[in-house]
Amino acid sequence: MTTADIKSPLPGVFYRKPSPDSAPFKNDGDAVAADDVVGLIEVMKSFHEVRAGIAGASIRFVVDDADAIMAGQTLAEVQQ
Repeated sequence: MTTADIKSPLPGVFYRKPSPDSAPFKNDGDAVAADDVVGLIEVMKSFHEVRAGIAGASIRFVVDDADAIMAGQTLAEVQQ
C-alpha cells in the first residue's frame, strides 16, 4: 500500500468537525473519496473546506481538532 498526504492549502486553525456539537467529518480509519470534506480551516473568521483530493481505504489525521496550522503542513495521511 502507498500513503499520500493531505496538505493544508492555507494557514489558520484546522477543525475536524463542522460545529462543536457535530461529529467529525472523518474519523481515523475511515475510507475517503477524493471529493470528501475532511475538515475546515478558519482564516480571519472565514471557513474554508478541505477536501481529500485523493481516494483511499483509510485516513489517519496527524493534527488535532483546533490546532493552528501552516500552509503546506500535512493534515492527514491516506492509505491507498
